[in-house]
Amino acid sequence: MACFVATLGVIILSGFINLTAANKDTCDFHAAFGQSLTLPFVYEGLANSHVLRWTHNATIILYKQQGKVSVGKSEDITTTGSLLLKNLQFSSAGAYQGTVLNPNGTLAKTWTGRLCMMDKVSKPQLSYICDPKSGAVNLNCLVAKPQGLVFSWTLNEKTLTSETRQTLSISLAQLKGESSFTCTAANKVSKEKSDNVRPACKSPVPPSICFTSKAVVAVLAGGAGLILLLLIIIIVLCCCNIRIKTQIRRREMRMLPLNKREPDFINPEYETMHQTEDSPPLRHNSPPGSCYENVSQPEAQTENRSLQLSTAAEGQPSPVPKPRTKSPQTANI
Repeated sequence: MACFVATLGVIILSGFINLTAANKDTCDFHAAFGQSLTLPFVYEGLANSHVLRWTHNATIILYKQQGKVSVGKSEDITTTGSLLLKNLQFSSAGAYQGTVLNPNGTLAKTWTGRLCMMDKVSKPQLSYICDPKSGAVNLNCLVAKPQGLVFSWTLNEKTLTSETRQTLSISLAQLKGESSFTCTAANKVSKEKSDNVRPACKSPVPPSICFTSKAVVAVLAGGAGLILLLLIIIIVLCCCNIRIKTQIRRREMRMLPLNKREPDFINPEYETMHQTEDSPPLRHNSPPGSCYENVSQPEAQTENRSLQLSTAAEGQPSPVPKPRTKSPQTANI
């Protein structure tokens, strides 16, 4: 039980210490070096019979009793008890407390506040760089000790609400004519603005292609060689085509006499004179002997002679050829 109580006490003490440290780190007022500040303490009905006391980090810096100021200066307090701080230094930072006591020594009112000192913001210098590759202009708000500062930008006197960084990038396509930029750097105690800057950036131009003389000569030579090769291919194809057409014509010329030899029709007289066994006998509608009427007399005589010879030949046997005898050779005397 005793251990539990001790542990609980340590936890509570640690929490109290952390809370006190957090209060020390909290700033109720901010001021820059060399400025003046009035601590807002108001006590209506403050009279000479009251006791007014101000302390800085537990050190009395002003004490007034019975209408007389024994510590500090009377011009540093107002009629309501506020304290006026002039020409502040970095040592002026810390905790301030004002207390009013009744004539009987009881507490009438007390006030506590913490002051933090900060540097003034120096005037920023605005610079820019044109970036043709990305087609943008990059601006930079240069200022000493930029930590903890808040930046703002204006374009043609119009605030760019979405831009709060130290740098700004704007596309060149958004710049119409002459555009002016300003940047502002501020903290809790001061604010400074830069001069107007008009970036002299031009819209990106498409890159031009440049060739050396050797490259041009090489390209021309390659083009001439390609044209010559195409001409050779065309000539070869034409020669092959002509050769093929010539061969086709020769074949047609060779086949033409054979086609002419084949009769388109067969003469009936030829069929009559050369009948085959398979061919059917010819039928003549005309009376016998009519075929000979149109034959001329010499042709008829020729046919009669041929018939007589064939008849005589049928009655007589065909002569047998005799072997040739060689005559005896006489000796030459």
